[in-house]
Amino acid sequence: MPELSSPAAELQHKIQTRTAVIGVVGLGYVGLPLLRAFFQAGFPVVGYDIDPQKIALLRQGSSYLKHLGEDFVQEMARSPKFAATAEAHELARADAIILCVPTPLGKHGEPDMSYIVKSTEMVASVLRKGQLISLESTTYPGTTRGDCQPILERSGLVAGRDFFLAFSPEREDPGRKDHDTQTIPKLVGGADEVSGKLATQLYAAAIRQVIPVETAEIAEAAKLLENIYRCVNIALVNELKPVLAAMGIDIWKVIDAAKTKPFGFQAFYPGPGLGGHCIPIDPFYLTWKAREFGHHTRFIELAGEINNSMPHYVIHRTIDGLNELGKPLRGARVLVIGLAYKPDVDDVRETPAAEIIKLLFEHGADVSYHDPHVPLFAGMRRYMEYRMHSTPLTEGNVQAADCVLIVTNHAAVDWRMIARHARLVVDSRNAMAPHQPIAGAYVPA
Repeated sequence: MPELSSPAAELQHKIQTRTAVIGVVGLGYVGLPLLRAFFQAGFPVVGYDIDPQKIALLRQGSSYLKHLGEDFVQEMARSPKFAATAEAHELARADAIILCVPTPLGKHGEPDMSYIVKSTEMVASVLRKGQLISLESTTYPGTTRGDCQPILERSGLVAGRDFFLAFSPEREDPGRKDHDTQTIPKLVGGADEVSGKLATQLYAAAIRQVIPVETAEIAEAAKLLENIYRCVNIALVNELKPVLAAMGIDIWKVIDAAKTKPFGFQAFYPGPGLGGHCIPIDPFYLTWKAREFGHHTRFIELAGEINNSMPHYVIHRTIDGLNELGKPLRGARVLVIGLAYKPDVDDVRETPAAEIIKLLFEHGADVSYHDPHVPLFAGMRRYMEYRMHSTPLTEGNVQAADCVLIVTNHAAVDWRMIARHARLVVDSRNAMAPHQPIAGAYVPA
């Protein structure tokens, strides 16, 4: 490592003594757990979010991310080392500012960089010598150096000398019990050698294992590869599902059989479509960027096509099941089980349930849903008109439904009761496997 400049040496000392103030921009599923990790490591922390309701809840010690637990932020709220704010100027006192902002797709599937650009511009307005800026939002390779650095350097300060810049991809998995922010290995790549070293030292103070890589671009591309790997393999089993179903073969049993091999195979499971902020979106950041270099990412685009078709497949299977009972989908009462994109969380980002509900309404169905973790669906992006409340899961409601359509297999759902009382179950998650045979008709989807 080259000899440290005065700003770098001062920041290093603050990190080593845990006196560096850590600012986190964006207090969602990534930012809030990260803020708490640094707080628990002994650092003073400042959390920033544009949502004043989040700030108010944090100040009173209430968590708005239910999968983290009700007491997740209570210790922070009682401490003088914690501050939550919606005022950008309060980030000026932070020695390290970590950006955890959304990176969605635009209406034509192009990267929406507005959150990264606006948050970087905000940081640039308070930037001073000796600060470390780290981007965690998943994006295409070159963003940290090519997009963020020029914005920050408009301040007149120079990256690597006056301030320091790195990329460290988030690896959060909401609801996971075997790993959390502190235990998931952390990749760190700097825009220059000094920035990389300082960022590594910072994260190592709060995260159990930190893996430095040579450049920010390697770290950016690694995160995309992780998500593309999942996207492509999920698409593979989603493509096989209708093929094997036509042959009378249960794909879930096929996967169980294949995963007995101790090498060369990793189990991925089919479903009603992709959800969450990573897998449905991040691969297409690389697809878009690849075109700039004259390359066409066929695997990624094919995987997206297959995964995006799964809600339509679920609807077709629902139509098939109702037809067998002499009932058209138009006018049928369909009770959707599960709105969250994955089991046992309240996260509805990019949930396939939204598209499925939209398609059910378009086919004229009478739609309701039950989700113990999502009492209100207030709409999202393309689905703002579908404002709905969760229906109680009672024997009467299950019996009254022409079809119970399983989209998310929450552990809190009474699957045995559904097995006993549903007229028709369309199951996209294999949730009813332990309860076979069920009383009514059963359609795997």
